[in-house]
Amino acid sequence: MESLQKVVDFCFCHQTILGCSIVTLLTAASEYIFSSVVFKCPCNSNNMLYGSSFLLAPAFVLFLLSFMVNPSTWRLLTGKCSAERHLQHRPRGTSASFSQLWVLTAKASVAPLTWIAVALLGASYYECAASGSSLIAYFYCKDNGTDCQNQLLKVPCDEELSAKISSERLSLHAQSQLAGWFLIAIIMALALTATCVSRCYSPVSFLHLRFCEIYSKKEEELFEIKAKEHATKLAERNTNSFFEVSDPAPFSTPSTEDWQKISTMYTINSQEPYYSMIHKFVSTKRGNSAKFKEEGQDLTVLAFVDEAQTNVSGL
Repeated sequence: MESLQKVVDFCFCHQTILGCSIVTLLTAASEYIFSSVVFKCPCNSNNMLYGSSFLLAPAFVLFLLSFMVNPSTWRLLTGKCSAERHLQHRPRGTSASFSQLWVLTAKASVAPLTWIAVALLGASYYECAASGSSLIAYFYCKDNGTDCQNQLLKVPCDEELSAKISSERLSLHAQSQLAGWFLIAIIMALALTATCVSRCYSPVSFLHLRFCEIYSKKEEELFEIKAKEHATKLAERNTNSFFEVSDPAPFSTPSTEDWQKISTMYTINSQEPYYSMIHKFVSTKRGNSAKFKEEGQDLTVLAFVDEAQTNVSGL
């Protein structure tokens, strides 16, 4: 049990890295299956379109899918177009929303960039697309005319022909792999730089930030449990009242205004002893203080802190 607890603690401490790693592995495995089973270059004038579609279209689908499965996307978007929110619009809130959108975009880019990088290392898609490119044709066949261009279209389907055409120049396969490694290097450099900058500008210390992350995780877990219990009790009361043809018993549940107050994002800072909007809500007379109304709306959580969804005890 002690060993299992250590594994659980390790996974919790590195959940972001592990999550990205799992997404990367699944994407790489999917790309391998596509390139091995589904993909077959036509080796004609459609090479460019066919190869580019397999290289870029799945990456675009993964990018959109990553947005769709991230709960933060819907938390950021829900209610933004309502008339009430337009009346409450603040420039600072717009800036915060854009900041959070950048964070979501960075997370959503993991899967598509992995697809493109792995596909470039495999070289099949690039080799097919590049063989139908007029720019590549000019590079390889500027002195050999139309016959060379026709042969270039057959390169993805003929290894001997590929070796013959590429004998004096860098092969399409090698070009693809170089592009893949350069892309991986750039991604890693940007990821490290972004992490260093975000940590450098953190308003709290390392251990304080660590506590915030732990609190956010536990708060979210407890909220799911409490929300199911609360919803079950409310559903039981309403259905019993309906079938028994009786007036429903009194039942306390958060108001729409309360839900609105706790659903906005929160910025961890060193000036307030709070760790989420719900924590602030229950600590400021259920969000009725002037300070809460002034500061509590449309704030975004720091990029390196997983935002909490609720504080159970406040509901």
